[in-house]
Amino acid sequence: MRLFLLTTLVMIAFAANSVLNRMALLGDGTGPAAFALIRLVSGAAFLLGLAHARRGGSGVPWRAPRRLWGAATLAIYVLGFSFAYVTLPAGVGALILFGGVQITMFLGAVLGGEPVPALRWIGSGVAFGGLVVLLGPGAGADTDLGGALLMAAAAAGWGAYSLLGRGGADPLGATAANFALAVPAGLLAFALLPGGISWRGAALAVASGAVTSGAGYALWYAVLPRLAASVAAVAQLSVPVIAVAGGVVLLGEAVSLRLVAAAALVLAGIAISVRR
Repeated sequence: MRLFLLTTLVMIAFAANSVLNRMALLGDGTGPAAFALIRLVSGAAFLLGLAHARRGGSGVPWRAPRRLWGAATLAIYVLGFSFAYVTLPAGVGALILFGGVQITMFLGAVLGGEPVPALRWIGSGVAFGGLVVLLGPGAGADTDLGGALLMAAAAAGWGAYSLLGRGGADPLGATAANFALAVPAGLLAFALLPGGISWRGAALAVASGAVTSGAGYALWYAVLPRLAASVAAVAQLSVPVIAVAGGVVLLGEAVSLRLVAAAALVLAGIAISVRR
């Protein structure tokens, strides 16, 4: 029961990132670049402190292989995520993100020469079909194309980040280093597109960076060794559903039939892909 509760808490934290980001950008003068920068800085501060505490002050793996690639793909994810939520509802953004991550990692496996089971081909095709339903002709006001493309870029960034980090010996230290090294990209985005920031927006960004990202990732790494890989993958199917519910309850967002159909296809596709 304790493991189930901890896993549920992590999924809520992951979904909360979408709700917090969207909430901060609605009507109080907070810009996406400012939100992303504060999220990166607060996440880096929390994770670096936690990594140092856990490693007895010996630091984090700054010079690990492909570290800069990890930081770059993390920055693409965080910045694309924030800018996408200028126009996307929380649930739609989470759905595009998780469907896109699934497709990105599938393509990475194919390009890397890994054997791909038939079920994974089928599942990825079904998930892609869900995104076509959500974004295809006739979507109209349901989904903003620019926001969808930005979230697709975020999904590609997170998928690539996940592929780069597979099998790392110190995932917490690596994530702390990547967050810190991604801060300059956040500063550059803020310098080019400064926007504004309110106290409320800053507080939401800190919550997203330190709590739902930093603490959420740390707790996820603690839970992961106790979960079967298929269970961990299926658990993440709940994140878009939680994000949709959070958007409806906290932001007053509507749920369309198109969104329901697309969500069913994307989640079914991911579920098929993670079956043994």
